Amino acid sequence: MPRVNEPVVEEVVEHDDTYRKVRTVHTVCAVIDVVCWVFAIVLFVHIFLVMADANAGNGFFQFVAGWASGITLGLDGLFTPASPKAAVLLNEGLAALLWLVIGALLTNLITRLALPVDHRRAWYRRTTAVR
Repeated sequence: MPRVNEPVVEEVVEHDDTYRKVRTVHTVCAVIDVVCWVFAIVLFVHIFLVMADANAGNGFFQFVAGWASGITLGLDGLFTPASPKAAVLLNEGLAALLWLVIGALLTNLITRLALPVDHRRAWYRRTTAVR
């Protein structure tokens, strides 16, 4: 509890341009990650529904199928096996994996180009001890 006669000390926290830049870059990368993961999850859910013989007339199935058809990156007819289930698994599975790779590459590229070295995410750092 402060005493009555003690002066009040105020602390001022100043943010420089680097802080704002780092925060903006991390926000942009987070949005890209979320969008790419949502697209991949929608494709995986559609694959699951098709493989499990879900009712194609159901509203949820139609919603997921409609959304999945728009985010397949043009890979709809890349693989044409005899089984329609295998075609969905291969084509949309590849598209889902590509969404994850695209997200990782974009965030890595943006981070490398826009942030100083000491503010980047470190996946692996090798240190050596000097004796």
